[in-house]
Amino acid sequence: MTTLAIDQVDKRYGGVQALKDASLELRAGEVHGLLGPNGSGKSTLNKVMSGAVKPDRARIRVDGTEISIDRPLDAQRHGIASVYQHLSIVPHLTVAENLVLGTEATRAGFLAPGRQRKRIDEVLERLAPGLGPRVRPDTRAGRLGPGQSQILELGKAWLRDPRFLVLDEATASLHRDQVELLFSVVRELTADGVGVVFVSHRMEEVLALCQRATILRNGLNVATVEVAETTDKEIVRLMVGDDLAARVGAATETNRRPDQDPVIATTDLVADGVDRVTLQVRPGEVLGLGGLQGQGQSELLLSLFGANPAGAGEISVGGRPRRLGRPRTAIRAGIALVPGDRGKEGLYDKRSIQENISTVSLRARSLLGAISMRKERTVAREQVKAMSIKIGSLDDPVSSLSGGNQQKVVIGKWLPANPRIVLLDDPTKGVDVGAKAEIYTIIRALTADGVAVVLNSSDDTELEELADRVLVLFEGGVVSELEGDEITHSALVASALRVDDEEEAMPS
Repeated sequence: MTTLAIDQVDKRYGGVQALKDASLELRAGEVHGLLGPNGSGKSTLNKVMSGAVKPDRARIRVDGTEISIDRPLDAQRHGIASVYQHLSIVPHLTVAENLVLGTEATRAGFLAPGRQRKRIDEVLERLAPGLGPRVRPDTRAGRLGPGQSQILELGKAWLRDPRFLVLDEATASLHRDQVELLFSVVRELTADGVGVVFVSHRMEEVLALCQRATILRNGLNVATVEVAETTDKEIVRLMVGDDLAARVGAATETNRRPDQDPVIATTDLVADGVDRVTLQVRPGEVLGLGGLQGQGQSELLLSLFGANPAGAGEISVGGRPRRLGRPRTAIRAGIALVPGDRGKEGLYDKRSIQENISTVSLRARSLLGAISMRKERTVAREQVKAMSIKIGSLDDPVSSLSGGNQQKVVIGKWLPANPRIVLLDDPTKGVDVGAKAEIYTIIRALTADGVAVVLNSSDDTELEELADRVLVLFEGGVVSELEGDEITHSALVASALRVDDEEEAMPS
């Protein structure tokens, strides 16, 4: 049986021990989950296997033969391909050019793309349901959305005919139908004997796809389990420990104040991707936005934040009509936005943790244009403590943090500004169950203080746990509203697929 085994892996980044004697064994034809909290070492271990990170120590074997992987080219030569959450698509190249980038066919030393055309067409035809009908081989990759780009990354890896495939948070930016496509492709690959390492913070994906799972915590191996023989609660406990596991999925009480006037409301709001949306959110309420992703949820949040200006309709804040034509106006009205893409839209990744936390509320603490660094560090320290953000130093670049801790910075930078309304666009996407539980606690703390929250989530379970009401969107408009006990997984799916509408429309 073909195997890829990696063990005795050590890796230190400065004072942080990312991996300590870590190991993983991948068998031919299996999907092997690699689980653990953010910062547990999962991505580092994957990057050691793919040659993107050079370990301090490691032993790697293929079929029992020890090999050396010092760079990505070495991994490719041994049949290892990787798909990461952070994309490597070159936007000015075409879809076809991105697919073959680094593996271009040549003849007599010159590029010969025609030799790969048949294989390119085969891969694109198979991935068409996830790319959409308008994506062709000559389409510029920069025109693709995040989910389409992630599917293209899968195509790049697939085109290399790997023996081993690493999927590191490859589903984080995908819509439900794109996830199903990826799962289908993975099952085809494993049926052909390809071994797949699968990293996801969505437990239902792990349970549906993986046969075994290796669990890391603080860079150490905790256990390797047979997924079918292990409950999801036990897997969560192994990942985060007993104390934090008790908080995951715990019931939360509503802080909604139905007797008070709405903090924010819209009437027949029309904007790019938004079709005549009417809504109200009261103090302490969590209003969820459900439906299939890509149906206008993010566009609606951007409209409420002034980044997707309304073409018609009305927005009122605190009972007064407001024209939110740009984010600065929304911020002054007490509105905060945690965007869906924290890397591109929520953080200055090369700037320090302190600068990222200070950026929103800096003006409120400046005097005649002068900034007190002592005050800035005090505010940053307070937010790091309040949000339980794990850092080395406030001066470290925010990009040095794990995904969950980066997301807490994106949320935490708004808190010193004391917002009245917080807009959350899939805030737990790509974070582990521990960080997810902590973010839930933060949301409930905000609503307990009377803050109104509008939450878009691709996770129906999240809407069940957090939302007081859910507006289900389809093609930019509200097609259903669920409240209280009506918010169930089956009801959310049925509303998203418009099952009731279709049944009513069917002749008897």
